[in-house]
Amino acid sequence: MRQPREVFSRLYPLSVLILTITLICSMISCSRNSDGNPRGDNEGLIPSVEAVQARFGSLPLTERLSGVVKAMNQVELYPQVSAPVAQVYVQNGNLVQSGDPLVRLRDTEFREQLKQAEANYQIALAQAKQAEAELKRMQSELQRSRDLAEKELISPTEMENIETQAIAAEASAELARARVEQAQATIDERKETLSRTVVRAPVDGTIGNRNAEVGMLVTPSTRLFTLGQLDTVRVEVVLTDRMLGYIEEGQRAEILSQNIPSGPISAPIARISPFLHPTAHSTVAEIDLVNPDKALKSGMFVTVDIFYGESQQATLVPLSALWENPATSAVGLYVSHDSLISGPKAMIDVPHNEVLTDPVSFEFVPVRIIAKGRMNAGIQGIDPGSWVVTIGQDLIGPDSGQARVRPVNWEWVEKLQRMQREDLLEEILQRQKTGPVDTSSVGMLERGSKDTA
Repeated sequence: MRQPREVFSRLYPLSVLILTITLICSMISCSRNSDGNPRGDNEGLIPSVEAVQARFGSLPLTERLSGVVKAMNQVELYPQVSAPVAQVYVQNGNLVQSGDPLVRLRDTEFREQLKQAEANYQIALAQAKQAEAELKRMQSELQRSRDLAEKELISPTEMENIETQAIAAEASAELARARVEQAQATIDERKETLSRTVVRAPVDGTIGNRNAEVGMLVTPSTRLFTLGQLDTVRVEVVLTDRMLGYIEEGQRAEILSQNIPSGPISAPIARISPFLHPTAHSTVAEIDLVNPDKALKSGMFVTVDIFYGESQQATLVPLSALWENPATSAVGLYVSHDSLISGPKAMIDVPHNEVLTDPVSFEFVPVRIIAKGRMNAGIQGIDPGSWVVTIGQDLIGPDSGQARVRPVNWEWVEKLQRMQREDLLEEILQRQKTGPVDTSSVGMLERGSKDTA
């Protein structure tokens, strides 16, 4: 027969953490009698539990995926020339603007090359002037020869020779002008190379992954920094070809991470690449998030829930209310049909407090699970409005029993289901300071610690 704790973990992983909070009830109710005074014995103990009212509705259909955070405009910075590092201007975490200098490389060799190019330009310019002068002289000589040829004072052979010399002088002048342009281009190239000895930020952003130290020789294949904008980040998730049948751009996604202090962040799917990997047959969806406190860092893994529809309507209960009966292994709920509170807001807004009801009867009711979401489950077997136990099921008998109840609302239950083990233990320590704890509470703590291990 399957062990209850194994099935409990299989049904809802978060409820293993919620078991630990049971000792909160034990510390408060098991250590006090109905008058609020500490008990002096263990006779006639009635456990206390937390319960919420089941409600009617539909569960959102979600696809839970793992995502990777990327900074917007994230780029890897490499030098464009090979040289030793002379100076580093920034550290990891520094904010920079486009054009700010980040690293200066040793530029002695490049300055010498620029001087040599400028000298070659001056030589080419002088040669060009000389060729222009020679061309001008030959053009004048050609004109005089033509005047003499009209008077038949020179022979045709002499005239042809002078014309050839003029053509050669013109060609020499054109060659000299080309050499001047070539020398000017070399200067421009040397200036551009010299400017590349200072590595500048191509965009605004935050510096990270620094890999530049003074004295190290870097080449165009040496990564110096990673630069990106963390005010707005992009979460990338991998979608299979099957998921593309129901996941589309614009659908709501919820990003969960321990590093988000404000809790889950909702944002639409911004874009989905239409090109699938030829081997994996998968593609990438991107979600843009505002990250003003910079809690999300590039490279972090986050959990992404994509909401793509709704299930059929049914009775809804929190996942922490589901329980496996240790006697029958049936999955069900501890249900009470009694009215635990009064007032018009009983179904929707029950504040969490420390007030316990008089003893109430509960019975174990097997149910059929229709659908399960991240926090709730749609079931068949009980009616909406019934009170179901969310914490303390192990304190009630296998089939039925009595317990004092602390009525709570759904927001409180979902908050507990989102809490991590550290949060639960902190809550327990706070309650230990405000009230006495008997030995049964200590036993519960030990048992809960083993279950969550």
